[in-house]
Amino acid sequence: MKTDQIEDLKEREGLVRDLGIEYVELSPERVEMSMPVDARHVQPLGFLHGGASVVLAETVATTGAWLNCPDGKVAFGSEINASHLRPKRSGTLVAVGTPLRRGRNSQVWQVEIRDEGDKPVCVSRCTLAVVDVPEG
Repeated sequence: MKTDQIEDLKEREGLVRDLGIEYVELSPERVEMSMPVDARHVQPLGFLHGGASVVLAETVATTGAWLNCPDGKVAFGSEINASHLRPKRSGTLVAVGTPLRRGRNSQVWQVEIRDEGDKPVCVSRCTLAVVDVPEG
C-alpha cells in the first residue's frame, strides 16, 4: 500500500477517526501519530484506558506495515502486547513506530507512546500478518 492510498484511508469513518488519531509522519522506516486524551479515551475512573493506547499502537504498526507491503499485499495485526507505564487523565499522546522485522509473510513493529512532556506512557510490540489484498 502506498502513501497516497493511506491518504484516502485517513478520511474514512471508523475507530481511528472517532478517537481523533492524527497522522504526523509516514515512511516505511518510521510512523508517527498523535492522539488526544479526553473523555473518549478514559476508563470510568477518568484515566487513560489501556485499550485506547493499544488502538493507537496497532494503528501505527499497521500503517507502517502497509507502507512496506509489496503490491497486492496488505498487513493485519495478528498479535500485540503492551506495557502501560504511566497513567494519564488529559493531554496528547505521540506514538512512534519502527520496524523490527519486515518479512514476506509477517512484520514486527515496536511502538513507543509518550506524552506531551516526552514521558513514556506505553510501549508495545505488534506482529502483523502480510496477506493478499482481500477482494472488495
